[in-house]
Amino acid sequence: MVKVFGQLAVLGFGLAFLNACQSIDTTRLKNVEETTATKSNALVYCIGTENCEFERLDTIQIVDAQSHKLSRKAIKHGLVRLQTQSLQQPNALYLSVPEGQHELVIRFYPISSNQAERLHVIHQFKVKQNYSFKMYRDRSKRQGSLLNVSAPDPLCVDLLQEKKVIRRFCRPYDVVTGVSEFIEQKN
Repeated sequence: MVKVFGQLAVLGFGLAFLNACQSIDTTRLKNVEETTATKSNALVYCIGTENCEFERLDTIQIVDAQSHKLSRKAIKHGLVRLQTQSLQQPNALYLSVPEGQHELVIRFYPISSNQAERLHVIHQFKVKQNYSFKMYRDRSKRQGSLLNVSAPDPLCVDLLQEKKVIRRFCRPYDVVTGVSEFIEQKN
């Protein structure tokens, strides 16, 4: 009995420690000050799903895929901003990205918090522009065999600059393998 109480106490302290770490990160994000250099950065948002996370910008990890914890290096580099009251809320973060070409990896959770859809994008970000990655299902009417028509609608991600779609990536469902990747669509 004493052993069980000891294990529960250790578990309780562990959870309290993790919450304290997230509270510290939340406080750090709320206190980020804009500098002359960061005022001209592009702002990058994620919309369209219950939750999404920015995994990496170039070589800098932002949110860990396993633990879902925010990287201190991302905070130190001034890449991350808080758009909600707490890191516990969905889509809590957005990015402040310097002008230039960057590789960005985003994890979307369209169905559940256990199943991520990962999108890798290389894009030339412009000064003082707002960008949004918006995920949705393409519910356009399809034709073909019953097998093709019964497959799930493709997942798509639009990259919006301000309010205009500038790039579109879709991941069609492969009825044979059940696996596919996001492919950029030509306008």
